[in-house]
Amino acid sequence: MAFTVVQKLDKDPKDITPDYTLDTLGEPCPYPAIVMLETMPQLQKGEILELLSDCAQSINNIPVDTKNHGYTLLSVEQDGTTLRYLIQR
Repeated sequence: MAFTVVQKLDKDPKDITPDYTLDTLGEPCPYPAIVMLETMPQLQKGEILELLSDCAQSINNIPVDTKNHGYTLLSVEQDGTTLRYLIQR
């Protein structure tokens, strides 16, 4: 896929290697946010989760939920309807 960066922090997303991937493609909202919030506590501090979603509403939910739960959203990328989030615990 050829993702376009929507938002990023310091590093370019292609320079970040996620520790885990959650593929929620085809799942309706709010499932991507729920499964992300259930998964993040299982990660060690500093580990990175890659979340893939094609739910358009996730662009609103994931950044807010990430911040509200004390995680760091490293980047948001988009390729067509697919969104890729890199979230650090």
